[in-house]
Amino acid sequence: MLLKAKLGDVQRFVRVAEPANLTEFLDAAFARFGVPAVTEGVKVVDSSGTELDEDVFEEIVKDASYGVLTIKYDTELECGFMGASPEQSKPSSLDTSDSHDTDIVDSPPRKRQRLDAEAKHYITTQTLRETYARGIVSLFPYLSDPHSKNGYEHYYDGESGTGYLAWRIKTIQRCSAKDRRTLFEASAAGASGEGMSGGPTVRRQCQFVPETALSEDECKEAISLMKHSADEDIVKNKMKLTFDYRRNMILDPQQSCNILFEFPRFKDVKGLVEQDFVLMFGEGVSGKLLEKWPTAYKKKIIQECRKLPSTSELEELLLTADPPEDSTERDADFGWDSDLSSVFLLLHLIPPSAQGRRKPGKVSASQAEKHLVVFKKSGTSIQEHLDAITTSSQPYLLAVGARKNAVHQFFIVLDKNAIPCRSTSCLGAFDELFKAHFVFGTSYNPMLRNMYTFIQTTVYNIDVGKVKESPRVAEVRVRLLH
Repeated sequence: MLLKAKLGDVQRFVRVAEPANLTEFLDAAFARFGVPAVTEGVKVVDSSGTELDEDVFEEIVKDASYGVLTIKYDTELECGFMGASPEQSKPSSLDTSDSHDTDIVDSPPRKRQRLDAEAKHYITTQTLRETYARGIVSLFPYLSDPHSKNGYEHYYDGESGTGYLAWRIKTIQRCSAKDRRTLFEASAAGASGEGMSGGPTVRRQCQFVPETALSEDECKEAISLMKHSADEDIVKNKMKLTFDYRRNMILDPQQSCNILFEFPRFKDVKGLVEQDFVLMFGEGVSGKLLEKWPTAYKKKIIQECRKLPSTSELEELLLTADPPEDSTERDADFGWDSDLSSVFLLLHLIPPSAQGRRKPGKVSASQAEKHLVVFKKSGTSIQEHLDAITTSSQPYLLAVGARKNAVHQFFIVLDKNAIPCRSTSCLGAFDELFKAHFVFGTSYNPMLRNMYTFIQTTVYNIDVGKVKESPRVAEVRVRLLH
């Protein structure tokens, strides 16, 4: 038989066997709403608010006049009692009046009661979700996130109201537009606080401390010398001495756009991006991606991507990232090399977030790849490619070669300028591209933000706990670190 059931703001039909009993109804209802089943601390009421017990349940539901069976948690009453004022907890004679005029006069109290009810529901939901999140990592310790405060925030974070459980339940229940706006505003408030305390665009204490600080005139003299020197060692030494001057210039919105004009040697001396990054974070942090990616991440990323729904683009990347032993050289002629393919697989594992109604909207991982690397055949004019750029965008890689898996030169394209990469390997060039964001103080491309945040916090361990991560980033980190 079909019974009308309601949980929270969602109402659905629930199918139960005849004769119906309360326990079977609750089990079927929790399964239908997609939430964990609870055997204690819940009650069922009909449309009049009368509680249904086990002994009368079968008889009541035979008559359709019961209306809708609403499932309520006992914690709602507890939270409401603890949060209500004495005046609010007392019954009011005005609330029971049938007079239309009285309802109009008493609209403010009724509005307070409605807001109190919404607050009770919110507090109860928070408590339950955090309990479930804590229970998951207690039962399965390997699912805990070592980079979070309590280990379960990627399932539910009570402070920000975000996490995998919150997202999943919202999807299942199809929340109203008002609830989605409230969640978005809470996320935006978090992003303006903690989310802005880390990343490539913030001012930070750097590892490098110069032995002698140059004056502004001495810095300008060194900059002038670098522009005309043919000795790369002199250029690198002067770049090191002017590091603090350059950082202040990069972090100044009025001067940052002139950084490649004041320091043009970035465009013809390889290795300057790497040098500045080392001065910021040290050698140990700088070498983490090249050290850990082939051994700690690549294989696990491939394994996780094999569990994703199959698409032609995904299967092609899996084939190039992990080619079968019997594959021929001709089979491997298409696509990128194994390392860069595994980076693209990470983009499929942590796909781009929706960009909003007025922006591109939902972007696929395959579309986002084009904002990471652009391939040009050998002999193509680099300057023509730069001149064709019509809009300013975040840095990306320009790969030049005979084929995608036979690239002989990489460039970092930034503000219509081509900065040559020191490395000729795909993974080394991607490493330099990531570092360029910090060296030039530029934000991540919105379509690649989730992937770059994962690389930043999980691989390089930069600003752990200071940047706002999507639940998907934390979830993938837990999978790959265990």
